[in-house]
Amino acid sequence: MRQLRWIFTAAALTSTCAMAATATQPAPSHAATRGPSGIDVAAIDHSVLPGNDFDNYANGTWKKTVEIPADRSSTSIFLEVFQKAEKRNAELIQAAGKEKAAAGSNERKIADYYAAFMDEAGIEKRGLEPLQPELKSINAIGNQGDLARVLGDGLRADVDPVNATNFHTERLFGLFVSHGLEDASRNIPYLLQGGLGMPTRDYYLSDDKAMVETRGKYQTYIAALLKQANMADADAKAKAILDLETKIAKAQVDIVDSQDIHKANNPWPLASFAKNAPGLDWNAYFKAAGLDQQKVVDVWQVPAIKALSALTASEPLQTWKDYLTFHALNQSASLLPKAYADLSFGFYGQALSGTPKQRDRWKRGVASTNVALGDAVGQIYVKKYFPASSRQQVEQMVKNILAAFDERVNHIDWMTPATRAKAKAKIASIRVSVGYPDTWRDYGTLEIRADDALGNQQRAEKYEYEHQLAKLGQPVDRGEWWMTPQTVNAVNLPLQNALNFPAAILEAPFFDPKADPAANYGAIGAVIGHEISHSFDNLGAEFDAQGNLANWWTPDDQAHFKAAGQKLVEQFNAYEALPGLHVNGQQTLGENIADVSGLTIAYIAYHKSLGGKPAPVISGLTGDQRFFLAYAQTWREKIRDAAMRQRVIGNEHAPGRFRAQTVRNLDGWYDAFQPKAGETLYLAPADRVKIW
Repeated sequence: MRQLRWIFTAAALTSTCAMAATATQPAPSHAATRGPSGIDVAAIDHSVLPGNDFDNYANGTWKKTVEIPADRSSTSIFLEVFQKAEKRNAELIQAAGKEKAAAGSNERKIADYYAAFMDEAGIEKRGLEPLQPELKSINAIGNQGDLARVLGDGLRADVDPVNATNFHTERLFGLFVSHGLEDASRNIPYLLQGGLGMPTRDYYLSDDKAMVETRGKYQTYIAALLKQANMADADAKAKAILDLETKIAKAQVDIVDSQDIHKANNPWPLASFAKNAPGLDWNAYFKAAGLDQQKVVDVWQVPAIKALSALTASEPLQTWKDYLTFHALNQSASLLPKAYADLSFGFYGQALSGTPKQRDRWKRGVASTNVALGDAVGQIYVKKYFPASSRQQVEQMVKNILAAFDERVNHIDWMTPATRAKAKAKIASIRVSVGYPDTWRDYGTLEIRADDALGNQQRAEKYEYEHQLAKLGQPVDRGEWWMTPQTVNAVNLPLQNALNFPAAILEAPFFDPKADPAANYGAIGAVIGHEISHSFDNLGAEFDAQGNLANWWTPDDQAHFKAAGQKLVEQFNAYEALPGLHVNGQQTLGENIADVSGLTIAYIAYHKSLGGKPAPVISGLTGDQRFFLAYAQTWREKIRDAAMRQRVIGNEHAPGRFRAQTVRNLDGWYDAFQPKAGETLYLAPADRVKIW
């Protein structure tokens, strides 16, 4: 992902409360208390040598005492900050419900969306009625043209291969809209592979014992959901659906291939789809999807699109109808009667993530409201919780870190003047947005009803899809935000050469306007450096200052860059997340480059901020020690095994434990903590990875 953290993406973020008493619950007991140093000193485990395990040195005592909340698959600093935003959003959404706002206003839409989500009695009473139009459409499929029309009508803008590295959709295909990879002047549509109910193809194809068991649980879940909907022959249909999804999984390309931007550059004329990917009635599909007037559609994963199209013709029509029926139920389960939501949680929450307890409904209601009406809630959020002074202070930090990056490029001894000039031009043109966008979404055409929870979600998804379609053929908006202000995350946008730092992450312990600079630079400074560095990681370095896919490297410079990246691949390949399960260094390379480079640049910027004066010793810690501890504590986490497996297999971020160990590549860490040769993390100077 180009985002900082996989677990708190925009789709997963904020949550609200049904009752005032619920919203004002105290912070969880694991929230750290930090003194003037900005460091959670009590979390440090002094029995661990920093050179053997810096993560457990910085966070070991915390790990021994913290408990993962029953409704979570993990806990971390991100959860601590997220819960602060969740409580705030709960209060804002509840207040919108009390204001009796005018019909059609953002506040009324927020209140009605949340009220409908919380109306459990109404949802129970209506049963499957809200889903009947979709189910009837599926049941009416009588030929290949009908199948293509239903698939096309269901296409949504629910993937993002560049900004969020999100390749997953339950729909057979997913849509992404951005400018052409070699032409930054106009937006075009990108078609991506999809079709799986489990997170990645590995869950279907791996012989690992845990994966085989999960497949059995998935088939049981499919059957249970169909039985709940009174479908005949549910067990047989569940087996056929799993068999079809296994063929879909075999058709898909893996994450590493999907990340290869050069393999994604395939703008096909619309008329060529029938010849290039026979099987699906593409004319019917594109017309139903509203894409029939486009000149080209970029095919992101060519082998997968070809194979998936062929499957629509080779597999029995009835199996496709059963498959679509299951996914209609599955995607809507959270807004169907409780029995459906509980079955869904039983598989996705418990079996896949190891989470014992379903999140309270008010939390789920707030999260859903934020997905559907993110900018509407965001406008209220920043007015109340993000002062202009914080925006200005963070903007200054960004300028300092960009200046440090620019200066760093001047002193990279392996880089030729030609490449250096291109790199500096790209740095100079990066657009930085802090807190919130300059323009907000207009939800005027989005119908929200206080008695139609599922309909509200469906219309919100359609609204987002139409918003993306409206961008096609239009100039790129380089100021467009891809996150809401209340999202605990940050993002680099390679095609816009831009950065977004939402307001909700600009909170302690990431950022505290009153904190010691070492802590701020080690925490939010490293976040800022991380996102800047994404412009120069293994994907970002493929794009020029205008966001075009263009090679701006000399051959020798590119070879050096790739060799340094390979050293990082090997470093992370050695990390074992669970017995026998290692981190995939290639899959996580972009994020690991951004961590190493971002931390390096934040460290330089921190020292520049001291103005030549020595840093004070606070709580017995030097400035450099506080800097590196702040970084390691940013990545502390405790995670359930099932969730860890899911992350390592399907995510492009390494687990937080190993991200904290990134410090081993910086000379300054060795000066600060004096690790010795022979200790686990120690690297000889020549073996420390230095990319930027």
